[in-house]
Amino acid sequence: MTPVSIIVPVLNEAATIEEAVSRLCRDFPDCELIVVDGGSTDTTVELATGHATVVTSERGRARQMNEGARHASGDILWFVHADTAVDPGALAQIRAAVADPAVVGGGLTLRFDHRTAALDYLAWTSNARARRLHHIFGDQAMFIRRTAFDALGGFPDLAIMEDLEMSRRLHRRGRLCLLPATSTASSRRLVAHGTWRMIAFMQYLKLLYFAGVKPEAIRARYVAGPRLLGTRRTKTTARHHS
Repeated sequence: MTPVSIIVPVLNEAATIEEAVSRLCRDFPDCELIVVDGGSTDTTVELATGHATVVTSERGRARQMNEGARHASGDILWFVHADTAVDPGALAQIRAAVADPAVVGGGLTLRFDHRTAALDYLAWTSNARARRLHHIFGDQAMFIRRTAFDALGGFPDLAIMEDLEMSRRLHRRGRLCLLPATSTASSRRLVAHGTWRMIAFMQYLKLLYFAGVKPEAIRARYVAGPRLLGTRRTKTTARHHS
């Protein structure tokens, strides 16, 4: 049986980490489980300890995932977000997929923890993109063959879009699979900012990346969140009229 290491990058995930690692331990008991903390200031590390091997790293998802891979012993590296629930059937599908030596990695079928028209649309387009363009993002629980990961030098050290860039590089080396097993992602950030607005915002960020904007600048824009220019203009106008 192909050894699989599950790597979970975290930062201040006290609200989700214990449930996440407990579930991973229960559903995938024969997998190595590594939690990589990027400098949490809450109780994330304490809650994860006892369920998983916990290592520390410089902050940044790419750096954390690479550090987790450095400590991992599996032939398959499986990167799972703390706020994502993975279908227990996924492991068997991953092992079946990598039995084909042409397969270098892949991801799971995305869905969200709530159902709305906007969230369903986003899940559908994300899965279609993964099948047709081979762009796999972190919320799809990306898995990578260790030999391909090492040959590429791990995830590129980017402030954002490291998963997109990694999937593009992997696709040049071999085949990427989108498996039918589901990865159920949290919709909390999407819903908080408005899902349709966030869909447009994320497309905008990807356009910036493909246009060559520095990832540090894109990351800063992502952290700031979507803004309505119309709202800002209204406030400015109101100040001028006051």
